[in-house]
Amino acid sequence: MFTVHVVLCVRSTLSCSLWMLCSVSGVDLITACDIRLCTQDTWFQVKEVDIGLAADVGTLQRLPKVIGSRSLVNELALTARKMYADEAKSSGLVSRVFADKEAMLAGALEMAGEIAARSPVAVQGTKINLVYSRDHSVAEGLDYMATWNMSMLQTQDVMKSAQAAMEKKSPKTIAFSKL
Repeated sequence: MFTVHVVLCVRSTLSCSLWMLCSVSGVDLITACDIRLCTQDTWFQVKEVDIGLAADVGTLQRLPKVIGSRSLVNELALTARKMYADEAKSSGLVSRVFADKEAMLAGALEMAGEIAARSPVAVQGTKINLVYSRDHSVAEGLDYMATWNMSMLQTQDVMKSAQAAMEKKSPKTIAFSKL
């Protein structure tokens, strides 16, 4: 249980690329990831009820926040029904579905490259504030964000990004501050 929570608390962005199946502790782990991708032949299952347990490593706590439908979560957790890739995408469990494992890995690496090309300060701040805002009111999230940005404006990343945008340059060409 602690391991899955540590994944959620990692300050860098995590993506999970899934191929074929995700059952028992796999759903626990992916709900702690920031970005979830899968292949067309992937399925997800909250299997614990079939083995006499309640899901105990985060699925029951995180899955409702990830997909936003308490009814669907209840159905999946109480029946152990498999959720296939198309339903996982339409419910918001995954953001993209790829034809096969190779295409998914290429897509995941491309996305990772796009994230890595951005200011590490901005990426870390965005992730921390997304997680904070998920668990707090809009007003609390805005206050937290204002405080965060006041402390993060000490780098030159905002100016470098604005200048690159005005010059129609890619973020990949900017030497951003280190964390």
